[in-house]
Amino acid sequence: MLRHIDILVADHNPIFVAGLRSMLSETGSNQFLYQIKGVAINGAQITEYLSNAQPDLFLLDPDLPNAEGLKIVSSVKQNGAKTRILILNGSGDPGHIQAAFRAGADGYMLKSGSQDELLQAMGELAEGRTFVGRGLMAMDLQNGIDDLTPDLRFAKKNGLTPRELEIFKLIGHALTNKEISDRIFISDQTASVHRKNIMRKLGVNSSGTLIKMAFENHLV
Repeated sequence: MLRHIDILVADHNPIFVAGLRSMLSETGSNQFLYQIKGVAINGAQITEYLSNAQPDLFLLDPDLPNAEGLKIVSSVKQNGAKTRILILNGSGDPGHIQAAFRAGADGYMLKSGSQDELLQAMGELAEGRTFVGRGLMAMDLQNGIDDLTPDLRFAKKNGLTPRELEIFKLIGHALTNKEISDRIFISDQTASVHRKNIMRKLGVNSSGTLIKMAFENHLV
């Protein structure tokens, strides 16, 4: 059975949005049925949509009017949403890419990329993985990643979001979900979901192994 993926597209170019709709209607997937549920052309419309719905996938042009750049990404992630965020930008500036991932983005690709690359990116994010567009790693971005602190390199390598990295460090201190929720002001249930996602991404099946891994990677 195909898994339905609801999409919010935030882009001020109607030609891009129309092209995306056409591509999704004509291109099939063995796993996912993509549906554009909302389109926003400025920050206010993004806020309005997200106040009423939680899309599975959020395609964001961070240069939208009144969108405050990557602050929207941080806001979505801090609210504990399961929404996966793909940045679509015309710039391959390494500093901007690093800032996007630090804010909580799950993927980043250039608007000049192909339709196949966009579909690949959407599929990777829908599966819970991180995506970096073609050519970006071959640019100065690679040097930028090498310059990241050990914890950010660990997060990047394993596809952990900034929030997941924060929680992983707290797990390393042997905190329970309740203790984590009290520490960073989220619900017990959200802490539990994050713990399970971290375990899945790191390929472990116990909190004890997570604690050991945190120590082994000098994250506590």
